[in-house]
Amino acid sequence: MSYDFVPLKFTEYSQENMIERSRAFYQEVQKRRTVRDFSDRQVPREIIENCILAAGTAPNGANLQPWHFVVVESSEIKQQIRIAAEKEEREFYEKRAPDDWLSALAPLGTDASKPFLEIAPYLVVIFAESYAKDEEGNKRKNYYVQESVGIATGILITALHHAGLVSLTHTPSPMNFLNKILNRPNNERPYLVLVVGYPQQNAQVPNIDKKNLSTTATFL
Repeated sequence: MSYDFVPLKFTEYSQENMIERSRAFYQEVQKRRTVRDFSDRQVPREIIENCILAAGTAPNGANLQPWHFVVVESSEIKQQIRIAAEKEEREFYEKRAPDDWLSALAPLGTDASKPFLEIAPYLVVIFAESYAKDEEGNKRKNYYVQESVGIATGILITALHHAGLVSLTHTPSPMNFLNKILNRPNNERPYLVLVVGYPQQNAQVPNIDKKNLSTTATFL
């Protein structure tokens, strides 16, 4: 397969404008918080569709776009996911998690109970596609799958925040139950569950800080 090449659509801004735009974007995303207290208030599907389209613009290996987003609205399916996820979470908290991991989680107040999986209007389950199949059933390997899906997920989370919603990344381990519940093929591996909606009225979040620039970046 070959591609035609077209002129780049690029808008150049003045450096002053660029600085202001970068500052404004930082100020907006700085307000993004992971939320565990969700409202059951409905969200127009078009918002979710637009945010997933934004996620699909992510750079990815050889433009093979190795992701699939399953948007769950069904109360019945959300309940199935919650039951299966909480089973794995109980195993984690009671048997599999080392003490230092539990100590790190303790200040956040998390436990095996995940009611938000049923309360929030949407669960977006993100799958990473290790390979694809052509019309004749031949396998086509995908490249840089984890990196590509991770970037797309980051854009999706940011797009949802920009649209005015909140989200929570949920990663029960293992997550193989999602393939069965959502009827996804073996070439797709669950990457994470993104819980999406409005925050519950008077929702609270931990009072935490992010590392500063001098800690997270080195300029040479």
